Order: sequence, then C-alpha cells, then structure tokens
Amino acid sequence: MSSSTPSPLPERIELSGEGLVLRDWTEADLAAMPALFDHPDIAYWTPIVSPFDAEAARTRLVRDRELRREGTTILLAITVDGGAPLGEIMLRRAPEGAEIGYAVGPAHRGRGLAARAVRVMAAYAFEEWGVEQVILELEAENAASAAVAGKAGFTLLDVPLITGDEKGRPFVLQTWGLNRP
Repeated sequence: MSSSTPSPLPERIELSGEGLVLRDWTEADLAAMPALFDHPDIAYWTPIVSPFDAEAARTRLVRDRELRREGTTILLAITVDGGAPLGEIMLRRAPEGAEIGYAVGPAHRGRGLAARAVRVMAAYAFEEWGVEQVILELEAENAASAAVAGKAGFTLLDVPLITGDEKGRPFVLQTWGLNRP
C-alpha cells in the first residue's frame, strides 16, 4: 500500500451524540430516501441527483459503499434513534483535512439536526482521522447552511472562493472551518 492510499475505513460505522445516531445507510432505507432528497432545495444547493427516485436511491447506496471501500468518503443517515433516516451527513478526506456535507429532509428541518450531526461528524474526524481542520464548502446565498455552520462552531475562512458549474448553473462556494479543539 503506497503512502498516498488512504487508510481503510471501517465497514460499519455508528456514531452517537447530541441526541443523534449517525448510522450506515441500508437497503431498508431505500424507500425513505426519495422523500428526503427529491426536493427543489436539495436539487438546487447540493450535488445530489434530481429527480431523486427509487433508482437514484439504489445508485446512491451502491456509490456510498464504493466510496467507503476506496477509503475516501463516509455517508451516514442522520437519525435520532438509529431508526428512520431524517437526512444525510458526509465526511470526505480533503487536502485541508476533512470536508463535511449534509442534507436534511424537508419534513425534518428546524430541529437542529444538521448542526448536531456536523458536530458529531467533526469530532469523529478529529478523533479517528487525526485531522487538524474540518471544512464546509457552502454557497454564500444558502442562508440555512451558513446558519448551520455557525451553530456547529465553524467560522468563515479567509480563503479564495471556489467557483464552478453544476446542474447547469454556476456556483460560488465559501469555505468555513473548524480547527481541532
């Protein structure tokens, strides 16, 4: 194994804290995923495919497992008790250390789920991956995500904006950071 190959990630991950259980996605979640991800907000602000139907759910589950095996990315369901998924949290290896992304289903917003999940995942990145910094890359106009970043303890970093084009529209991302406590 070369030194540039990421260390293997655990086959199963379950993280608890802040009144949440972040757990692996399973086949049993496939039916719930479209209600979480097939929404104009998710389509607009995230790279998640739209429309998001049963086939998209199956494809996402397969891709989640591939990324885990590659050792680059963890995608977990956000739950309150290990049961029904309410959203998703992602942790990906990044040059800065680790990057977190999240999406909460429209029916479950306003409960602090994203900020709590981000704090739990950031703690995992610091403890298990040994990173010095965790980042969030958010569109400046996405006020809800900026609020999540602030509630989770992240601050806007003085780094260049990230520009690109996705789903036929341009985007500009700000980078928020949280340093190891």
